[in-house]
Amino acid sequence: MDLAPLRESPAFARLWVGNAIAGIGSQMTVVAVGLHIYELTGSTFAVGMVGTVALVPMIIAGLYGGMLADAMDRRRLALIGAIVAWLSTAGIAAAAWFETTEIWPFYVLTALTSVAATVIGTVRQAILPRLLPARLLPAASALQGASFGVMVTVGPALAGVLVATAGFAWTYTVDVLLFTAAFAGIVTLPAVVPEGARHKPGLESIREGLRFLRHAPNIRMSFIVDIIAMTFGRPHALFPAVGVLAIGGGAVTVGVLTAAGAVGALLSSLVSGRLGTIRRHGIAIGWAITGYGASIAGFGVVVAIAVMQGGAPRGGGVDAAALVAASVMMALAGATDNVSAIFRTTMLQTAVPDNMRGRLQGIFTVVVAGGPRVGDLYIGVLTTLTVLWFPPLLGGLLIIALIALAMRLQPTFRHYDAVDPRP
Repeated sequence: MDLAPLRESPAFARLWVGNAIAGIGSQMTVVAVGLHIYELTGSTFAVGMVGTVALVPMIIAGLYGGMLADAMDRRRLALIGAIVAWLSTAGIAAAAWFETTEIWPFYVLTALTSVAATVIGTVRQAILPRLLPARLLPAASALQGASFGVMVTVGPALAGVLVATAGFAWTYTVDVLLFTAAFAGIVTLPAVVPEGARHKPGLESIREGLRFLRHAPNIRMSFIVDIIAMTFGRPHALFPAVGVLAIGGGAVTVGVLTAAGAVGALLSSLVSGRLGTIRRHGIAIGWAITGYGASIAGFGVVVAIAVMQGGAPRGGGVDAAALVAASVMMALAGATDNVSAIFRTTMLQTAVPDNMRGRLQGIFTVVVAGGPRVGDLYIGVLTTLTVLWFPPLLGGLLIIALIALAMRLQPTFRHYDAVDPRP
């Protein structure tokens, strides 16, 4: 792994460490809120509504936050977002300490936290190219992938332990304490004012960002290929059924399969040192997403074999071989998705002008937030109409075919060269 960004930019190092520590706490709260609402209501639907309620505000926050990032000091905007996120998390902790039995405060405060986190993430990505030279941006993206892998593995595990031993209120309070690390990374940044012409916040500013995207074929294609991958390659909604009908193991299987993707992303970041030497980012993205499609199709094959062999063992047992094979497929999917993300992020950070970077990052946030939801819809509808293993198998094959078609139809993306980055 290339650690040069941490050595060469103390500002990036502080921002990265602070975000990683705060992210562990945030993942703790995500899990704890779900468990808390289930304890209060006994309803899986009520738990699922936590993310649904936050979706539209997150999309709006991504667009609006990106627009503000191109109009004001990005350090100040990130600090405002961090204060809002900290206060909303403290509000969740207070609701738990006062033993609130209503669920609406958790919905509202979780949505507010998600909005603030979206703004912080959008602004942070726009700040990084000002802290590091272009040659180190792939390594910086890999470091972010590693920290994300740690967040989504350590955070939920800590949440489970703390909820079981200390209760919800203490779990949320630990997140409040951990989140203070984010302030250390942001407060110590220099002022980061957008370079070049700045535009007054408003609808016209967003429209200008969309017009830029219309004339930026490489950036636009990086968004499209991600939508393809997330639409047809998100089998997560299948995991509960796989744990009951195909592999067995129930909730344990769901947890293992979910964690496998994060572990794959973490491992790929740990061996990512040579990615910074690759110049043809478009081809690298194409091959990475092709590998992602193959991994998702492989997951479908594993589930199909398990079903054809009789499904989940009786008596609550688990098909260990099938679980290992399915976990390997999901780890490979996480690894290839992380490699794709490294190059897509680097392309966005280097090919887009600084005074437009916030708005394009905001549009990308919409893509990242919306794609998985469309993917869940694809999985849900097709599973209802067919069999359990068919959606991931078909989806993986569709990803491979559509990525090959996209690479053929957009030669500028195929020939993209990091030495001469063009949007």
